[in-house]
Amino acid sequence: MLDSATDFFPDAPLVGVITPVRLAVLAGLIATVVTAPRLATFRTRLDLAIALLLLSAVATTYVGGHPDAPLRALLTALATFYLLVGVRRSQPESWRAVALLALVCVAAAATSAFAQVTNEVPTGFCRTGLFTDVDCDSGGAGSMIRATGTFANPNLLAAFLVLLTPIALLMAVTVAERTARVAVVTVGLLAYGAVLTTFSRAGCVAAAAGLLVLGGAYWLAPRLGRWGVRTLTTVGLAGLAAVTVALWVVSRAGDALGVRGQAWKAAVDLAVDHPLGVGLGRAGDAVSAAVPGGRTFVHAHNMWLNWLAEAGVAGLLGILLVTVIAVASAVRAAREKSVAGVVGLAALTGFFLAATVDHPANLDRIAMLFWLVLGLVMAEVPGGWRESGTPARATGRSGRRARRR
Repeated sequence: MLDSATDFFPDAPLVGVITPVRLAVLAGLIATVVTAPRLATFRTRLDLAIALLLLSAVATTYVGGHPDAPLRALLTALATFYLLVGVRRSQPESWRAVALLALVCVAAAATSAFAQVTNEVPTGFCRTGLFTDVDCDSGGAGSMIRATGTFANPNLLAAFLVLLTPIALLMAVTVAERTARVAVVTVGLLAYGAVLTTFSRAGCVAAAAGLLVLGGAYWLAPRLGRWGVRTLTTVGLAGLAAVTVALWVVSRAGDALGVRGQAWKAAVDLAVDHPLGVGLGRAGDAVSAAVPGGRTFVHAHNMWLNWLAEAGVAGLLGILLVTVIAVASAVRAAREKSVAGVVGLAALTGFFLAATVDHPANLDRIAMLFWLVLGLVMAEVPGGWRESGTPARATGRSGRRARRR
């Protein structure tokens, strides 16, 4: 999580393909397996979806003869997912450590962003308003610096804060003293303020949606019955299907949505021509080659269409299953008064909303954080759909006990 925030680990491998991050993950997995050897400790509802996602990634990599570095990055992120699930299941109170680390990471990124704005540090990204990008050297007196914080561009910083800030607010449940809780909430507000310094339209909308879900899930979700959860899940699935159809229609409408419409159309066309995908990490180059005009793309500007382009229909199906199961599980955990479920639902809602017009998980650091948040959520619910109870639970009740202690 700290590496996702600041990239402090060196990227160069220590030996072979073993980087410091992979060494840390491997050591953690070995320790968790030794202390909690039961397979059920690591079993989640995402297992089949992850298997499909991994199978599609392996197929496009080796059948297509593409470099395997992106596949290794995916395996690292998935290993981190199972590491966090194992730690949460074997050490139920570990959600406090997750919250503390999230608070530290959010504070580092947010204060770095504000420092760039208040000290007028050039970042290479400027706007003359909320909707107009300009060159920083020729933007004039009215241009405003877009903060990048600890990332390469402002959109990545916004996605990071949208995904992790709700988890950081979980720290407020762990402290007993009122001033300490105020300090935690202040850091959270600072982080949401840092989203505004990025001038990312998708990031601002996603942050607002995450806050609304955070409040709604905290007060409303515990009052919902089983039919209420099913209704919310059905509405969510219908919304996901509607967005999918809308993107498909827009992708066939040429330049109706500017460069994003071009990228979406190119991603769909690539999937038709390459059923197994063009290879992990290759969507940007493939889309750039398919879109006329010489514009350079890094990805398809949509997480699900990017998986479609890179790993084919199987990859799209895998990431769709991950999305639906994760949201449904977060709703269930929130309904059962899990504070981690509430903040996880808020984080995923904001991130998925931003991912409809961007693909921040194209960066390994954001992808790692995404799977960490998924691990936090999936550890809150049983591994099987028909099982009752939860192996690890961060509840409002346990939070109250923490404050009394």
